[in-house]
Amino acid sequence: MAYEILVLDIDGTLTNSNKEISDVTKKAIREIQDRGHHVVLASGRPTAGILPIAKELNLEMFGGYVLSFNGAKVINCKTKEIIFQNTIPSDLIADIYKAAEEEDVSVISYDDKSIITSSKIDEYMEKESKINHMPIKVVEDFVSYLDFPVNKCLMTGDPDYLAQVEKRMKERFGDRLSIYRSEPFFLEIMPLNIDKAHSLEKLLDKLHMSREQMISCGDGYNDLTMIQYAGKGVAMGNAQKEIQEAADYITLTNDEDGVAHVIDKFMLAV
Repeated sequence: MAYEILVLDIDGTLTNSNKEISDVTKKAIREIQDRGHHVVLASGRPTAGILPIAKELNLEMFGGYVLSFNGAKVINCKTKEIIFQNTIPSDLIADIYKAAEEEDVSVISYDDKSIITSSKIDEYMEKESKINHMPIKVVEDFVSYLDFPVNKCLMTGDPDYLAQVEKRMKERFGDRLSIYRSEPFFLEIMPLNIDKAHSLEKLLDKLHMSREQMISCGDGYNDLTMIQYAGKGVAMGNAQKEIQEAADYITLTNDEDGVAHVIDKFMLAV
């Protein structure tokens, strides 16, 4: 069966170590879009942190898709239609903020343009701001400011201490929220049962396509489900060992145009 849809993680997959997309990779992505194939950017980043990359790849023009917050939101780049979204129950926002205060860690969320916090800005928040090219907006009242659908909160703090906080947060909220660390200093607070594969299934339903028509490329633990789910699950040469073991194919690293190699081998050479 021909592959019609390409799903790409961003950091460590689409972008190289300098956080840039190489010209070789851009050209390959442009070629498959010219042929009518769908491109999906699937990341733990907030939507606003992915859209500039979508623009760089002309996803708006070709009708590509953005899967943000590890799958809590999927949008059509051309029409801005929300294909799928899952949010943190609004009555839990105050509890999350209270828990962060009690644990003495910072907590952030996101609106359409900014990273939102009432906490003291720390180096990890600044890292999140830099990765996503989003400014930090300090608000007086975190809970009342978040009066819109919230896809994710993020606690930030010292890695050793945050590991202890993670255990306590799971005990406290584990039956109502999905809680895990995406980096040693980032503790993700997400709606229950959210992962990239679950959201891609919703998108495929919308497109009347099957997973056998899909190639997924990734390098990290949050890519595991989509690599297992896809017709062709691809691990980057720089991917963690468990991800490579789960993949159907291991491509070159993100610094060797591994994504372009996959496109050439499985989508253009047919």
